[in-house]
Amino acid sequence: MKPHVRASLRALTAFFLVAVALVGPGCRRAVKPEAGGDRTVEAGVPEGFGSEAQGAPEVRWDFGDGTPPQPGARVSHAFPRAGTFTVRALKENKDEVLASATVTVVPRPVLRAIPPDAEVALFFPQLRGNVEPLVDFVSRLLGEAQTRRSLEEAPLLSLVLSDLRGQPRVVDPEEGVGFFSLPGFEGTVALLGVTDTPAALDAVVKELESGGARVSRREPEGSVHLQREGGAPLLLFPDRGYLYLVVPDTAEPGGTETVRAQVVKTQAQTGGAPADAATMESIRARITGMSGSGMSEVPLLTELRSKVGAGNVHLFARAEGEEASSGIRGLWAALKVDGSRADLEGWVASEQSLFEGKSAPGSELLGKAPAGPFAALMVSIPPEELAKLVFGAPGSERRARTQQRLLGEGFDAAEVDSLLGALRGDLTLLAYFDAAAFYRNFIRGSRRPEPRGTLLFQAGLVRSEPVLDWLTKRLQARKQPFEVIKGADATRLRTRVMEQPVELTVSADRLTMHGGESLAGRAPGDVGAALRERFDAQAFTPGHLSAMVDVGRLRAELDAPQEVPGVPSQQLPVARSLVGTLLDQLPPIELVFLDFAPEQGGGRFRARTQLRSR
Repeated sequence: MKPHVRASLRALTAFFLVAVALVGPGCRRAVKPEAGGDRTVEAGVPEGFGSEAQGAPEVRWDFGDGTPPQPGARVSHAFPRAGTFTVRALKENKDEVLASATVTVVPRPVLRAIPPDAEVALFFPQLRGNVEPLVDFVSRLLGEAQTRRSLEEAPLLSLVLSDLRGQPRVVDPEEGVGFFSLPGFEGTVALLGVTDTPAALDAVVKELESGGARVSRREPEGSVHLQREGGAPLLLFPDRGYLYLVVPDTAEPGGTETVRAQVVKTQAQTGGAPADAATMESIRARITGMSGSGMSEVPLLTELRSKVGAGNVHLFARAEGEEASSGIRGLWAALKVDGSRADLEGWVASEQSLFEGKSAPGSELLGKAPAGPFAALMVSIPPEELAKLVFGAPGSERRARTQQRLLGEGFDAAEVDSLLGALRGDLTLLAYFDAAAFYRNFIRGSRRPEPRGTLLFQAGLVRSEPVLDWLTKRLQARKQPFEVIKGADATRLRTRVMEQPVELTVSADRLTMHGGESLAGRAPGDVGAALRERFDAQAFTPGHLSAMVDVGRLRAELDAPQEVPGVPSQQLPVARSLVGTLLDQLPPIELVFLDFAPEQGGGRFRARTQLRSR
C-alpha cells in the first residue's frame, strides 16, 4: 500500500474515532424531554407533557403557574386559571432548562362542561361582569337581605357570593356557573368553575354542613357523598376545573305529594330510584367520562343561539311531553341587565308554524281609546289556539284537568267551548287610574287605600248569542242584580261589582266592558301607536300577545293632585304623604313590558323590567 494511502486511512480512522467519541456521548446527552411546543388549552383540563418512549429522561416540570414542580418523564397537568404560562423541563436537582413551551390557557366554557343530553340548562357564560349586575338588580328588587338568603340557599351560589365579597378567592371569574337537568333523573346538577379545587371542595362542604348536611364518605379522587336532614343524598365532585353538586328532588316536609309522584313516575320509567347511590354515581361517571364539546355544539342549541342576542344569563330547554308532541322543539333565552333595567329575549323553535299559521285581527280599541292607561293587555291569537294555551290541547292531560277544575267551579265544559268558539281572537284590556276618586274615597269614604279607576275590555266576536247567554247565566248564578237594556244594534247589561258600576255591551261583532269611573275627562287617541313608540315597533299589533304595566305613571298620577273637589285642602297633603310611604314599601318597579309573536320557524318573546331611579 502506498504511503499516502496508508496516511489517508490513518487520518480517516482517527477522524472516525474522534467522531464516535464526541458524537456518541453527545447523542446520549441530546435525548431531550418533549415539551410539545406552544399550544392553547382550556383551564382545568389536564394536558400532557414529556414522552412515554422508553428511555425518556426523568426531569422536573415547572408549569409556571405557581404550582409545585412535578417530576417524571411524562406528566399531566391542569392549569387552574386562564393566562399565559411558560412550561419548562428542568434537569434534576438543577435549574438548567432542557425544553420549554408557551401554553396559553383560556377559560373552559361552561357549555362544554354540561353534558350534551341535558334537558334544561340555566347558566352564566362567565362570572366576571355578569353576576354582579344581576345580584345588584335583584337586591334592589327584593331587598339585599332576601337576595343574600336566596343565594346562600342555592347550590354553589353561596360560594359565588363569598367570592364577590373577596373571601375565599377560589372561584374562576372567567368561567361560568349554572344548573342543568338530565334525562331519567329527578333533580338538578349545579356546576361552578373554580381555580383551587381542594379549597373550593372544602368551602362547599363546610357550607353544606352548616345547613345540616353531613359527610358520609369521601373518595380518593375528590368526590364527597353527603346526607341532608331526612336522609336525602348529595354528591359533590370535581372535574376539569369545575365543581359539580348533584341535588335530587325530595318531597318537602309535611307537604307536596307532587314531587313524590314525579319521583315514582321516574322510577317506573328508568327502573331505578333517581336518588339512590348508584344513580348518583352514574351521573358522576357521565360527566367525568364526557369528551368533546359537551352541550356547546348541540345542533338545536347552535341553531337557537343565532336567534337571540347575548345576555348575563342564558336558559336552554328541550321540549318534552305535550310540548314536543305539538311540534315545539326547544327554547333559548337571554337575560341582559344594565343598571336598573333587565331585558329578556327568547326564541321558541317549532317544527310547524305556531298557531297553525292562522292569524287574528288587531285591536280596534287601542286605536281610539282614552289616553294614559297605566296597564294594557292585547291578545291577537286565533280562539282555538288561545284555548290550547289556556286549557291545553284537545285530548291532552292538561285539558282534562282543566275541564275537571271548571266543573268544580260550576262551569260546563261544553258551554266554555261554545263561548270560545264565538270569539274572533282579538282581546284588549286597558286600566286607568283616577287619583281624585282614590283620594275622595280614602279621605272621606273607606279610609283604606282602595284602587279607583276604570277598566276597559273589548273582544271581537263571530257570534254574539253564546256570549250574551253566558254573561246572563253568570250574573244569575251569582244572584247579582243587573239591568238589561236592549237596543237596535246591541244589548247592554248594567250591574255593580265591588261598589263600582259595570256596563257590558254585546253587539253582533263585539263585546265591550266599561267598569269603574267615567273617562270623559281623557281625550281619545291612538294608544297602540304610543305604546309601540315607547316599547317595540311590532308590539300591540295583529298576531302579537303584548302587555305592559306602568307603575311609574301610577305613582305620578297619585302625586299630581294639588286639590281634589270635595276634599279639604289641609287633608290632601297628609293623605299623599301616607300613600307615598305605603308605595315605598313595595318593590321599586317602574314598569313591566312583555311581547310574544310567532315568526317563521317559531316565535320570539321579549320582556323588560325597569326599576325606579335610585
